Amino acid sequence: MRGMCILHEPGLLRPLCIWRTAVEPDVVLTTSRRRATARLDGIRKHRGAFQTVMRRFSSYGPVDTEAHFYAPRAELVDSVLSAVVGENPQQGGGCVTVWAPRQSGKSWIVGQVVRRLRRETAYDGLDVVATSVEHLRTEPDAGVVAGAIAAEVAGVLGLDSPPIRSPREFETVFRGERLSKPLILVLDEFDALAEEAIGAIVGVFRKIHGHRRLQADRPTDGKDFLLHGVALVGVRSTLGIDSPTGSPFNVQRSVHVPNLTRDEVRGMFAWYERESGQTVEPAVVEHVYSETAGQPGLTSWLGELLSETHNRRGPDITMADFEAAYAYAVDALPNANVQNLISKAGRAPYRDVVLDLFQTREKRPFRFDAPHVNFLYLNGVIDREPAEDNRQYVRFSCPFVQKRLFNYFSSTLAGETGALFGPFEDLSDTITEAALDVERLVRRFQRYLRENRDWLLRDAPRRRDLRVFEAVHHFVLYSFLDRFLRPRGGRVLPEFPTGNGKIDLLIRYAGKTCGLELKSFTDAFGYRRAVEQAARYARQLGLQELTLVLFIDAVDDANRDRYETIHVDPETGVTVTPIFVETG
Repeated sequence: MRGMCILHEPGLLRPLCIWRTAVEPDVVLTTSRRRATARLDGIRKHRGAFQTVMRRFSSYGPVDTEAHFYAPRAELVDSVLSAVVGENPQQGGGCVTVWAPRQSGKSWIVGQVVRRLRRETAYDGLDVVATSVEHLRTEPDAGVVAGAIAAEVAGVLGLDSPPIRSPREFETVFRGERLSKPLILVLDEFDALAEEAIGAIVGVFRKIHGHRRLQADRPTDGKDFLLHGVALVGVRSTLGIDSPTGSPFNVQRSVHVPNLTRDEVRGMFAWYERESGQTVEPAVVEHVYSETAGQPGLTSWLGELLSETHNRRGPDITMADFEAAYAYAVDALPNANVQNLISKAGRAPYRDVVLDLFQTREKRPFRFDAPHVNFLYLNGVIDREPAEDNRQYVRFSCPFVQKRLFNYFSSTLAGETGALFGPFEDLSDTITEAALDVERLVRRFQRYLRENRDWLLRDAPRRRDLRVFEAVHHFVLYSFLDRFLRPRGGRVLPEFPTGNGKIDLLIRYAGKTCGLELKSFTDAFGYRRAVEQAARYARQLGLQELTLVLFIDAVDDANRDRYETIHVDPETGVTVTPIFVETG
């Protein structure tokens, strides 16, 4: 860890002293640093103002280990380093693809590997060339791409650049007569290239890799090629996956960069506490982790908002600060990573998959080979969730992403609500200044939906059976409640406790919190489970009652009387009130 404290004499521009330290994130203050801190405190009292330059949270590009808070991730760095150098470097290195959704820290991981290769004496016998090829993404000619990479390699190593006009000539760049040392090549954003270029270039790497294995018994200077190892960095695990002929690069090790763990997130905030002198409430850190699922870019973004933008309420960072920062992030702030996710989730054919994830009938199986699921997974929209039956199911990547997508779809698919009630209609049976009757409010929505269904759902997206996606009804209900309550000082907040279909709306009005759980009615068994789950969830929220909204195509009076029965859960004592909403 590097901290800097610059003290200025009032009225002078030159610093009185500069203090720097180098400490790992999990190491306590050394004696010398404590003495330096005490000395600086004394100077502050007697010499006037001072300016502190300390680390900060950053979600913009790769992490700067000298300027930002970060998780060291030593084991992951070691894993990639071992893969590219090889378990037995004398016999040659390896081919590795490092993949993860954007802003997951993959470029930083590989950057740490490159730094170690260049700095540690154990790797003095290797040359390293690391570059990004994203600027070549619009170049369709594989020969031009190969030539550009060859020129970059030659430039970094101080060699003459041979004229490379085709992928076939690309291998000459790595011949023993041209290179003085074995070379490790790192290409970032590699999967941004055109599929033809990816297939051609990795085909060359595959050929060289196989050739070097056949010459494993030769000394380094006796091998035909000196391309020791290759690291390709991108969002896809198998580069060339979209190629109709399949990926020719079948000799690589695939390394997935996972999200931060709970302990890694805790470590970053503990590091912030040591540098800043502030205390961060443990609940704040837990909420940052749970809402982002440890996604590195989003974790650092919330850390930035908490430590800079919303760090004004007192000496410590509390849950009040978190709620303000989180509401700001969900409703008011642009974020390049989130906007990228929304743009992908909101376009055909992926939109239908995402809308289907908001349905509450059943979980969707996760299958990596399903093209749409694969695309959304590798772009950070969804994740996989293991179940007790050893199956994998689809879930949203984290609650924050799910909320932003819910906001997006509710505004685009249910933004127009029309008149909610007549101008002279008496609402006192539903809402007063001191109370809100949630059951009557839901029944008002039922009447509103029945009267306005034709135009509300005219352009709504539909499934293959031409039925409106269940999620659309959730969006319409949310928009109705929001418009009804907001002018009266109320708020409705969507919550997604499981990440895969379960939707709850929390209503805050007149100092009280009410809960609505949204479900589709399937059968009597599903109904009983829904009532039990609603009671448990209400207990978790500290609520004594909860309204269970059951969407259904149609229901007769007899079944309405049968199922719309108030249920008091014997285990929790929570009162659950089921209400049908007919969608038609």
